[in-house]
Amino acid sequence: MNLTADNVEKLFAECSKPDGAQVEGVISKAVLDTTGRETEIAGMLAELPDEFQASGGGGWTFLNACDRRDGQQWTSLHATMEKLFMLGIAAGKARWLMPRDMWDVLPGGMPYVSVN
Repeated sequence: MNLTADNVEKLFAECSKPDGAQVEGVISKAVLDTTGRETEIAGMLAELPDEFQASGGGGWTFLNACDRRDGQQWTSLHATMEKLFMLGIAAGKARWLMPRDMWDVLPGGMPYVSVN
């Protein structure tokens, strides 16, 4: 599954289930069950720039997640970027690098994210 806004929105809707894991995003919370969708989620996260990858830059600001590694913008909405990372966190493929109470010291008050 390629990293597009439509694919993220569709997958997020399909994984939103009342018996899933509660995940906290930047401004939203969701209950997601990503069982069986981990490969699709990992594939989309792998399309983010190297700076986000744990094996590359180790993590980068949420604000830079609108572009893919090929330099093309895949979304203009922070809410869609948030959904991608919430899926990644629910699937164990991404994580916030600092606790929420420390985000205000980061540029733009936005968290840094690392993709496994």
